[in-house]
Amino acid sequence: MIQLTEVRKYFGEKRALGPVSFEIQPGGAVGFLGLNGAGKTTLLRILATDLRSSTGEVEIAGINVAANPHEVRKKIGYLPETPPLYRDMAVGEYLKFVGQIKGLNPDRVDNRVREVEEYTQLTSVHDEFTQNLSHGYRQRVGIAQAIIHKPELLILDEPTKGLDPVQVLELRGLIMRLKEEHTILVSSHVLTEISQTCDRVFVLNQGELIASGSEDEISADLSGTYRIMLGARMAPDTRAEDLVHFVQGLPDITSVEMVQQDDQLLTLSVQSPTDCRGSLSRSLVKSGHDVVRLELGSNELESIFVELLGQQVN
Repeated sequence: MIQLTEVRKYFGEKRALGPVSFEIQPGGAVGFLGLNGAGKTTLLRILATDLRSSTGEVEIAGINVAANPHEVRKKIGYLPETPPLYRDMAVGEYLKFVGQIKGLNPDRVDNRVREVEEYTQLTSVHDEFTQNLSHGYRQRVGIAQAIIHKPELLILDEPTKGLDPVQVLELRGLIMRLKEEHTILVSSHVLTEISQTCDRVFVLNQGELIASGSEDEISADLSGTYRIMLGARMAPDTRAEDLVHFVQGLPDITSVEMVQQDDQLLTLSVQSPTDCRGSLSRSLVKSGHDVVRLELGSNELESIFVELLGQQVN
């Protein structure tokens, strides 16, 4: 879906971004994290063809952005930090206008406006002028205009900025639904929003990409350790300490800690230099134990983020 190769952006002599290289496959949501000035908005604007890179190559859906930006824009929906609304237009009127300039069939545009209004819960404000809407509704209109032409790629720059807690929850649910149909890029200062909506995380610092992957992958890269939460129903006549000792003796297991015991059900925190859930499950089942839980432990994105930036500063 997206391929960046040695992309840089300068404003005068100041380097705002780069060199940045990465690839993003279709589907799911990718979150971009970074402090103010880290280069998040610059990067998203380049991907949205709103800003041209100084050097390097950008391809979206196999199309070179610099060579054919108009074709790329047909495949992109973009919500900048400030929604691009015409304040003297009603919601339905504005969405119809956007649909027309994005090339929707005139016979189809009215139906599509109704679809996106229903999807983003804007039906009740169809005839309201955008200048009279609350910030939360303006954000919804911004998302509606970004998806009206059914783009393959949806770019959302700080979509939860300025929203109250209820609006944040509503927008989070909307993003979760949207990523079933679009590849989504999201930037945010709210780490929990990235954690709860995105499948992968890209961390930027001073214009450079310093980490990428899932929370667990980034955490494992930092610590060299995967933490696996194991729930097992012990075989008859097995003691808890026997199961702990058994797991401790398996290949690639560095430590085992008992978290909870409820009769024959034991919960363990297992550490390993690899994601060994497959071999761990097979070994337990082969030994007569029932595996009822086997998942990577939850890592706090905030701690990962702080540790990454600390390493860069040092």
